[in-house]
Amino acid sequence: MVFDDPERATRYAIANLPCVIKADGLAGGKGAIPCKTEEEVIAAIKRIMIDKEFKESGDRVVVEEFLIGEEATFMVLTDGWEAIPLLATQDHKPVFDNDEGPNTGGMGAYAPAPVITPILAKEIMETIVEPTLDGMREEGRPYKGILYAGLMIVLTPDGPKPMVLEYNCRLGDPELQPLVLLLQSDIVPILMRIAEGKLPEEKIEWAEGAAICVVMTSRGYPGTPELNKAIEGLDKIAGMEGVEVFHAGTRLEDGLWKTNSGRVLGVTVRGTDIAVAIDRAYQEVIPKITWEGVHYRRDIGKKALTRRGIQMKIRL
Repeated sequence: MVFDDPERATRYAIANLPCVIKADGLAGGKGAIPCKTEEEVIAAIKRIMIDKEFKESGDRVVVEEFLIGEEATFMVLTDGWEAIPLLATQDHKPVFDNDEGPNTGGMGAYAPAPVITPILAKEIMETIVEPTLDGMREEGRPYKGILYAGLMIVLTPDGPKPMVLEYNCRLGDPELQPLVLLLQSDIVPILMRIAEGKLPEEKIEWAEGAAICVVMTSRGYPGTPELNKAIEGLDKIAGMEGVEVFHAGTRLEDGLWKTNSGRVLGVTVRGTDIAVAIDRAYQEVIPKITWEGVHYRRDIGKKALTRRGIQMKIRL
């Protein structure tokens, strides 16, 4: 249900606990607030509709079902008629380990995500992606480009079921970062052909193994982040094989990198499998980078290991 009145929204949300309350507009990935108690509902409505934390996006709220499952991102390249799926990825929205704390724009991701099995990928294409493209064409608005489906994989008596949380017409951040390290094809000709309304004839080639992106943030994020902190250690990882550091919120001042936003760096590492990628990221790379108040999750990729029956042992 959609509401523009805080009192009506509060009454409905409390009557339908647990629920998720969303700002009805752009909120930097932070406008969806899961609520399990009356107190959390009241606080969420206050943040969004009274305090206007997300400005005009808080003029209305959407109160929706609380889904229990694993999030996954399923992105495809499309010419408006057919689509080519990219590797499935899994983002980590809550700011703290074990999916605790408020939602963020994304604290890290990995690929490929084993929660999306080949059978499930086929179902997503047939029941979500293809009907969406068909519907847009029928409305006279064929879509060419990147179609991003944010999914929740819900376990039902009939097995895992993909349910759509959101659509985006862009690549995901931080989901794209691990894909960059695994992509062996040249992405530019592929994107050019899609822009012209033609799917690439050549198959997209992916490297073996897995990749993980850990987002390093400023203290205070996703609230008010501390800025202007000197970043040290980037020179120590420059040139490391299978490692890329994506700058999200930095600025260069007198030859020194400083923090300039909540999400600062996306440290991305490739490995022969997900366990190796995780170990490299947390043991070899991330400890070399630091600034005052740095924060990051220490369990990115843990769900993939759990599915493989591997115990994650990270020396912190």
